[in-house]
Amino acid sequence: MKAMILAAGKGERLRPLTLHTPKPLVRAAGVPLIEYHIRALARAGFSELVINHAWLGEQIEAHLGSGDRFGVHIRYSPEGEPLETGGGIHRAVPLLGEEPFAVINGDIWTDYDFAALKRPLDGLAHLVLVDNPAHHPAGDFALAQGRVSEAGLQGKCLLTYSGIAVLSPRLFESCSAGAFKLAPLLRQAMATGDVSGEHYQGRWIDVGTHERLAEVERILGGSC
Repeated sequence: MKAMILAAGKGERLRPLTLHTPKPLVRAAGVPLIEYHIRALARAGFSELVINHAWLGEQIEAHLGSGDRFGVHIRYSPEGEPLETGGGIHRAVPLLGEEPFAVINGDIWTDYDFAALKRPLDGLAHLVLVDNPAHHPAGDFALAQGRVSEAGLQGKCLLTYSGIAVLSPRLFESCSAGAFKLAPLLRQAMATGDVSGEHYQGRWIDVGTHERLAEVERILGGSC
């Protein structure tokens, strides 16, 4: 199974750090955020990675290179301008092949074991959901008996999408090139019962602000 790391975000809420450094290369405890993903994927047995990029993307390629020093092979999907999550993945599908692939948001930190993603895909997508963080209390989707749906109990969403998933390339068959979000595609697949899921209760942080970056630093034992 191949894996894609989404690394095209501009990271505006992490300015001034991201004015001259792409968000995936912002460091936590002295290590670029994206390296935590790459090393974890390598430990989980993923050897072929695809990374998309836009803002200052040449720095990402220069820093990571071919991936040899991590024990993986990296291919890049450059975007002239951000294509959002759905459009970015759609553009990279030719690099990912015809089999289901893992997708990980580049701006999260987690101790999730990516080896758990190497499972037969039952439908078009498998989502890893987490408890709702303080900055997103309403959540995104409901999870019941291993299936993910849009509506939660009494119309309230119950869990938050972690940014970790396994997707089938068939999810993008009807899509056209350009910028578009992933969520509408997932909701369409949910409506036909084609999205499975799991609830992960380990460590997970959406590293979108200086405060949350500092939280990762504290967990890793670094200085803020």
